[in-house]
Amino acid sequence: MALISSRTGRTAPIPNKARRPGKLPGLAMAAAGVAVSWGVHWLVPAVPMLTAAVVLGIAVAHVPGVRARVRGVGRPGLTLAGKRLMRVGIVLLGLKLSLDDVLGLGWATVVMVLAVVAATFFGTLWLGRRLGLRGDQPLLIATGYSICGASAIGAVSEVSGSDEEDVATSVALVTLCGTLAIAVLPLLHHPLGLSDAQFGRWVGAGVHDVGQVVATAQTAGPAALGEAVLVKLMRVALLAPLVAAVAVSLRRRRTAPVTASGKRPALVPLFVLGFLAMVGVRTTGWVPGGVLDGAQHAQELLLAAALFGLGSAVHLPSLVRTGGRVALLGLCSWVVIAGVSYGGVLLTV
Repeated sequence: MALISSRTGRTAPIPNKARRPGKLPGLAMAAAGVAVSWGVHWLVPAVPMLTAAVVLGIAVAHVPGVRARVRGVGRPGLTLAGKRLMRVGIVLLGLKLSLDDVLGLGWATVVMVLAVVAATFFGTLWLGRRLGLRGDQPLLIATGYSICGASAIGAVSEVSGSDEEDVATSVALVTLCGTLAIAVLPLLHHPLGLSDAQFGRWVGAGVHDVGQVVATAQTAGPAALGEAVLVKLMRVALLAPLVAAVAVSLRRRRTAPVTASGKRPALVPLFVLGFLAMVGVRTTGWVPGGVLDGAQHAQELLLAAALFGLGSAVHLPSLVRTGGRVALLGLCSWVVIAGVSYGGVLLTV
């Protein structure tokens, strides 16, 4: 196209708009990050693949030769991975949970889990605001600690419209503390006088991510691992009501984010409904074991790609500026959830 100048009468070309980078480069980076994370987990089984993915994403975003590509041409695809793939992974997470398993824990354990989640969520949220953390960090960190780590943070950030940097910082903190739990909690197994089953319930009630729960509980044997997974999945079941509660709270305060079309998001996001639908499907008992295994592998790969994308958005200089307050919040929240869950385990056995 050309434009006729009113002064010279000559045609002048209209400058082409700068092309925005596509999503493929970033998705390719995420796929490579998943492959490397899987390799790390294969070489060191104690390191969950999701933990490796977050750490790798943070590291890659700060390598001098790669940083510019991650923040430039790779950003659209990495953002897509951190949001869209996270949603699909959360939906598939529902296939891990059966209502029969939850009810089989007994009402005392259900009440204990509810108390742990409530104390951790509201305590962390209150302290984070008192410490003056920026944006939605108190809400996101409280969610990650109380429910299921990075997956819960991703779910709540969708209804709160949280800044990507707040999400990435919260994921980094929760992942770090969950990783430390893998090393610290087994050392406290016998000094705290816990049986293997009690230790498993304590881990399930107090550790954030499902993979971290498995890595921690398996140190005490199959009995501990079974109890840990059941209690942990009970916490996962609270993801949907928590997301809905956050959405209702934002609407009442008239601070719910507005989409590009000018509409407020649904009260219960579609991916949360999908999560509940998958719980219902699993409860029927009609899904073959092979399908469940395949869904679990797909869920881990999708969440690993999402966490790599979120990790790549972490800006360490910004994190350092609030590092002391963030670390203090993480430590206090860790003490709360470990202490309340320990007391709950002793009271319910």
